[in-house]
Amino acid sequence: MQVIGDFKRDGHAHVQGLLPREVCNAFLRQLQEGMARSGVQLNQITKESVILKRGAPELYGYDYPPMLTLLWGLTPTISALAGRDLLPTYSYLRLYREGDICRVHSDRPSCEVSLSLTLDYSDGVPWPLEVSERRADVSQLEIEDGFDGPCRGWAMEPGDGVIYDGVHLRHGRTQPNPNGWSAHLFLHWVERDGRYASHAFDRNRDLGKPVNFTFG
Repeated sequence: MQVIGDFKRDGHAHVQGLLPREVCNAFLRQLQEGMARSGVQLNQITKESVILKRGAPELYGYDYPPMLTLLWGLTPTISALAGRDLLPTYSYLRLYREGDICRVHSDRPSCEVSLSLTLDYSDGVPWPLEVSERRADVSQLEIEDGFDGPCRGWAMEPGDGVIYDGVHLRHGRTQPNPNGWSAHLFLHWVERDGRYASHAFDRNRDLGKPVNFTFG
């Protein structure tokens, strides 16, 4: 694993080799096989969004346990990379098709520290995630087709990720996807004792509480 950039200084950085390519392949194959066994088609999980020009298949971690386990398991690694004590909030997978874009936006408070993780491209062409170089004091809710200032594009190979401040740094993919499809995971955290701590486990506070088992 190699980190390019300085998250503490700039609010974003490229993490090369965060996951082995083989793990990404195994994740996607397990997902594909699980959907086939359940008779679920991609159009059944396609969702519309104001940041997309057309709907895209999406699957949330709370509906797919392996994705949730990955979010929780990566927490120590992302905490170390960000230099913060983090707790997980939520995660989801999105499949983009050829020509898709993701309009420039910022995220809700659950995305204080975010990770965009590339799983694979059908044609092997890296599709950059672009992140603003200018930090806003508060989340800007406007959705735009481009950036109003300088931005940095991070081109990821499968298994690479970009960590970024999803709340205060606007981000998107303004260049059309050059691949037939591409698969990406988005994972999010908040600081344990920070401003958005109440969003840990996506406000499902019971998940973070101790559990007592009784027998007999």
